[in-house]
Amino acid sequence: MPQQTETLCTELIAALKARLYAPDFLERHRQSSKDFTRNRCLPFVVVVMFLLNLIKRSLQDELDEFFNLASGEEVATRKVTKSAFTQARKKLKAEAFIELNTVQVEYFYDHFSYQTWQGYRLLAVDGSTSQLPTTPEIVAHFGLWRSVSVARVSQLFDVLNEVTVDALIGPKAIGEREFAASHFNHIGSGDLVLMDRGYPAFWLLALIRLRGAHFCVRMPAGVWGVVDQFLASGLSEQVIDLQPAQTARQECQARNLPLKPLQVRLVRIDLDQGAVEVLLTSLLDPVTHPHSVFKELYHHRWPVEEDYKVMKPRLEIENWSGKSKLAIYQDFHAKVFTKNLTAILAHPAQQLVKQQSQHKKYTYQINFTQALSKMKDTVVLLFQRANLSNILSCLWQVMTQTIEPIRPGRTYPRTKPIKPRKFSMAYKPIR
Repeated sequence: MPQQTETLCTELIAALKARLYAPDFLERHRQSSKDFTRNRCLPFVVVVMFLLNLIKRSLQDELDEFFNLASGEEVATRKVTKSAFTQARKKLKAEAFIELNTVQVEYFYDHFSYQTWQGYRLLAVDGSTSQLPTTPEIVAHFGLWRSVSVARVSQLFDVLNEVTVDALIGPKAIGEREFAASHFNHIGSGDLVLMDRGYPAFWLLALIRLRGAHFCVRMPAGVWGVVDQFLASGLSEQVIDLQPAQTARQECQARNLPLKPLQVRLVRIDLDQGAVEVLLTSLLDPVTHPHSVFKELYHHRWPVEEDYKVMKPRLEIENWSGKSKLAIYQDFHAKVFTKNLTAILAHPAQQLVKQQSQHKKYTYQINFTQALSKMKDTVVLLFQRANLSNILSCLWQVMTQTIEPIRPGRTYPRTKPIKPRKFSMAYKPIR
């Protein structure tokens, strides 16, 4: 990799370490002023780094390996018990991982050369659910759904750079639109938001425009009168003034949003096998954004769906390391941070692989699953070592050698989902 690339990544890690070790960071993210004041085996920074290390196995096994890595011993010895760690993590707020993620995301957009679509940062909003341990504390906070405790998760995802700009987890009773509204604190001019059929609401579209961003959203049939009228007209596109209905006006007033009509553009997309979808967008200029670009534009939303396959089967976000509400929030945001750090460090490798495959039949991409696998333990070394040159070089070598072809136009019929894996708290796997 060019020296400039290595310097960028080294400075990113330095910025994260500076924030992690800052005294005010400790003050903000410990539960009490009395926490983490004694010289113990599990100080604040160590607890944070341990949780960042993609915990999946039995807690004691993970602890033994973590401290063996830190000490450099050949055989893992018992330095910290899982009971001691359980007590230590109670002192740590989950917001520590959110702040660290904010630092790295801001650094990425400020210093890296990232991909855009016609000058726009392309952001998709999408939600999912995660099964939780059914303990009294977790049930009291997250609630029950079909006799199981389930959380709603949501993210604002940069689909071209595969970076999670913002991620949330909370009770399933909170709707996807509410999570989306929270995500929109992170958008502004130069952003284009992609949303699926479950999100359209006048107040949410008004909020996006108030932030200075644009949107492209797939509209459900049989719900919005203007959509059904447009479909019946046979037109390929149409610009209209979208008026807020009475319920929408009340929602906007409650949220201090403007009530004026939104000028929007309806776009008809003919899909394969005779299906039709309608997109609603604030991109009005047919010269700058002709009808022909919108099918591909909306298709760009797909990586956010794929990212949940990364989070669930690969990162195993449902493989919780604790049974408390706090443990759920810590585990979720810690894994989002490490996933993002992997994506950012993989960014230069991906650019190199793309450049090297320009004259091949297919464009190639790195195997992100393998990149995540190599970040296990490596993330700890990145925070511990002073000289990162060798670590980064080894990471990039693995990434650029483990690649997959991108075959455009490939489609597969959707099948019924495989029965999800269950992660028993009592029967965690070993290595």
